[in-house]
Amino acid sequence: MEVELLHRPGNTAAKVILAEGESCTTEAGAMIAMSGNMQIETTTYKRGQAGVLKAIKRAFSGESIFMNHFHPQNGTGELWLGTALAGDMMVHQLDHETLIVQGSSFMAGEKDIEIDTGWQGFKSILSGESVFWVKLSGTGKVVLNSFGAIYPIDVDGEYIVDTGHIVAFEETLDFTITKAGKSWLQSILGGEGLVCKFHGKGRLWCQSHNPQSFGNSLTPNLIARKA
Repeated sequence: MEVELLHRPGNTAAKVILAEGESCTTEAGAMIAMSGNMQIETTTYKRGQAGVLKAIKRAFSGESIFMNHFHPQNGTGELWLGTALAGDMMVHQLDHETLIVQGSSFMAGEKDIEIDTGWQGFKSILSGESVFWVKLSGTGKVVLNSFGAIYPIDVDGEYIVDTGHIVAFEETLDFTITKAGKSWLQSILGGEGLVCKFHGKGRLWCQSHNPQSFGNSLTPNLIARKA
């Protein structure tokens, strides 16, 4: 599977080239366009397999219950993928490792990638995030998306990130929930509230925009227009 990212970083689209015999699993609704020889199969788990329990768990993480599997016939096929919110994408190569991804940031993966949902504990409820996160493991390419620009941070020790700006992180990292300021009053008045403090050594990916904050900023205008 070859992936080319175009129109970065504000309106990124992924051009995926699949050779005959290759397949790609994507989040439902991610396709923009595809070549005429591309075949599509929709399941609740892997191509040709059902997984109702895994599908229900994905729904809790913010992902779709269904997944689409694309594979070309009679030669090479082309597939274009896009996101619901304007932003960037990244291609990450997994090599017998695991990546934890926040709900809605998973876009696509090669057929050998195991897509599951991991429990992040009740600390995620406090952070405003889902208690379930997408867990990608195995060997192969995965495509992730972000709201706004996406950038990596190498953590060695501790690093603090606003909860709405997390895209993904390596399994070698863990996090706890803490207040942003020295006191709860400072955290509330400063508009930051709760943040995630990461511990360990590994890579973390962040997005420049916060979907929840964006939605909150639109709500008053939508109510005013409706009135």
